[in-house]
Amino acid sequence: MTELLPSVEIEPRSGAATHSVVWLHGLGANGHDFEPIVPELGLPADAAVRFVFPHAPQIPVTLNMGMVMPAWYDIQEMDLRRRHDEAGIRRSAQQVAALLARENQRGVSDERIVLAGFSQGGAIALFQGLRHPQTLAGILALSTYLVCEESLDAEASAANRATPILQMHGDYDPMVTPDRGAACRDALSVRGYAVDYRTYPMQHAVCMEQIVDIGAWLGERLGL
Repeated sequence: MTELLPSVEIEPRSGAATHSVVWLHGLGANGHDFEPIVPELGLPADAAVRFVFPHAPQIPVTLNMGMVMPAWYDIQEMDLRRRHDEAGIRRSAQQVAALLARENQRGVSDERIVLAGFSQGGAIALFQGLRHPQTLAGILALSTYLVCEESLDAEASAANRATPILQMHGDYDPMVTPDRGAACRDALSVRGYAVDYRTYPMQHAVCMEQIVDIGAWLGERLGL
């Protein structure tokens, strides 16, 4: 049995959650990173949505001279097209799957769950979301790229072939450069995935215009 990752959780203001957003942070951050965004999303005050922000495991990261930090998988070089830590990616994907299963146990079905992530977390959200055996409400991929593309065709779940994907990227991102975001979009689009790709005048970050757009999209995906 996969051990559950510790998480920051924000419960609905009143009543039990009927929908969930599981949101993965980026390299070196933690579950608190996107916590302040929730009030800025503009969701209805009575929205029965639970936000789950898990903490990534502490592991050595080769690119950062082997320093131990929160990371979903190891990164060995700046060229994000190559040498993906497949073992680490699959480990983290299993941990995310365990969090989704816990939401099921707490009364939230998969079709009422959005899986979201930023940068490294976005890569895991796409990896697991596209392979998840049950249909999700949506996948939110922020400032990220596609990992393990070579296994996607064989492992993709039919259940999420039509799941809406909102992909957002910064025009001036120096960390995950815009061409990586566009390559991810193109790789998904050519396979028939419904990708809504949006760019913003920002670097490797989020901006207020984007947060408003995320809130509107979540409202649609979760029926709010």
